[in-house]
Amino acid sequence: MTISGKHVIVTGGGSGVGAETAREFADAGAKVTIMGRGQKQLQAQGLSWQVCDVTDPGSVSSAFDAARAEHGDIAVVVANAGAALSVPFEKMSPDDLDKMLGVNLTGVFNVWQAALPDMKAAGWGRMIAIASTAGLKGYSYVSGYCAAKHGVVGLTRALSLELASSGITVNAICPGFIETPMLDRSIANISEKTGMTSEQAANSLWRNNPQKRFVQTDEVAGTAMWLCSDAARSVNGHALSISGGEI
Repeated sequence: MTISGKHVIVTGGGSGVGAETAREFADAGAKVTIMGRGQKQLQAQGLSWQVCDVTDPGSVSSAFDAARAEHGDIAVVVANAGAALSVPFEKMSPDDLDKMLGVNLTGVFNVWQAALPDMKAAGWGRMIAIASTAGLKGYSYVSGYCAAKHGVVGLTRALSLELASSGITVNAICPGFIETPMLDRSIANISEKTGMTSEQAANSLWRNNPQKRFVQTDEVAGTAMWLCSDAARSVNGHALSISGGEI
């Protein structure tokens, strides 16, 4: 692996995919900084951390500067922070849409832009977004989330071309439903609104996965690790579906 000794930043690193990805990078010898809005969750991971709101460019800049002071220039950014809001389109407010775009799309833009100077100076870098199959297809009742994740895929494809000759690759990982605390909240929300049991609500989410299961966090983390390996040095501008064949 080329990752040993390199500084890796993982946003949304306090739980779920972010925490698993950070651990795998740390186990591979990387210097890892996790970021998120919840200090207690970050501290619980046992890694270097910075409180950061990815929707706020000032917060991102301050957190990245503090991370550099501790671990040096940034070589890899995994833009994982995200949130999903389930609401029928006709009931969705402009503020609902702004919130989905803010954390899921603008947040990726902010952290990638903050890391870019270090990567360009080094002539090597990996920009990775944890997007979603919602960036590749539509899902009912999460139109704002789908719009944001489609935006992430578009940003990935465009930026990958700008940076193609720089030694920096830009890719998006697009998982299906992942077994995380965010999924638990989605299942609880479905149960509350429909009267389904938790098991029925869970089944309604994974039934489109041909493998008939939820994606696990280690599968997403392992894909991020592979994108940083020498074997993936020509993988650029891709939206990798991790979905059991759903898409």
